Amino acid sequence: MTQTQNYSLDDDLLLAIELADLADAISRDRFTAMDLVVTTKPDRTPVTDADQAVERAIRTALAEHRPADGILGEEFGTEGTGVRQWIIDPIDGTAGFLRGIPIWGTLIALAVDGIPVLGLVSSPALGKRWWARSGGGAWMTDERTPSAAPLRLQVSGVAELADASLSYNSIQQWDQTGHLDELITLSRQVWRTRAYGDMWSYMLLAEGLLDIVAEYDLQPYDMAALAPIVQEAGGRFTSADGQAGPWHGSALATNGLLHEPTLQILGTTTPTTDAAAPPAPPAG
Repeated sequence: MTQTQNYSLDDDLLLAIELADLADAISRDRFTAMDLVVTTKPDRTPVTDADQAVERAIRTALAEHRPADGILGEEFGTEGTGVRQWIIDPIDGTAGFLRGIPIWGTLIALAVDGIPVLGLVSSPALGKRWWARSGGGAWMTDERTPSAAPLRLQVSGVAELADASLSYNSIQQWDQTGHLDELITLSRQVWRTRAYGDMWSYMLLAEGLLDIVAEYDLQPYDMAALAPIVQEAGGRFTSADGQAGPWHGSALATNGLLHEPTLQILGTTTPTTDAAAPPAPPAG
């Protein structure tokens, strides 16, 4: 099969939905399985046979449907080159997945020239799926209302830090990366703090239920699918020091109104607001 390079983002979104269906069938079956195989990677993070099976299935499907596109995945690294790159986290929230906690999901993104233009998050344990493509808005479906049309997402209108709800993932993460003081300062400025964790925090923000999400020690596959959903819902997504894109090791997502005040607390007063192409993706 040859690549025509004429796929529209709508074509790519339909493919991403097919990939998510494929991933959900695998991960749902392995969730809470008694024979789940868990090993530890060199970076001391856990990986399950489900993570690997999901990524293999997605790679196989992409090889068939988008053979000229590159792939960056958490479990098997970088494959191929070119303008278009699919970025995959087969199970975001593996630590919760292996303990039977339902806050996890498959993250699928497409980046063009290094800029994520499509993102999809599918969480079968929560029964929800979120997606966006550039210029098309951000959307969600919920299995609790299967007959309902997809719901268009919109971030909150909270304009003051004192009224804002913040999710920060974990105290240990901020402490280990040397940013605990900033977290404490920020927590004293906002109304409410919780550590919802992983992809769910960003989706709650896109739904308008949270106002700020910030994390450190991240990889591109942790963030690439989240950015288009947050942005198409009306929010902003940068690194914690204000750089555009998912290539800088941290994330700050807000409803937009609170972005610059939060950046100032996190240590920068000159946030990057454009969508300039980021550095080349890291090798696997």
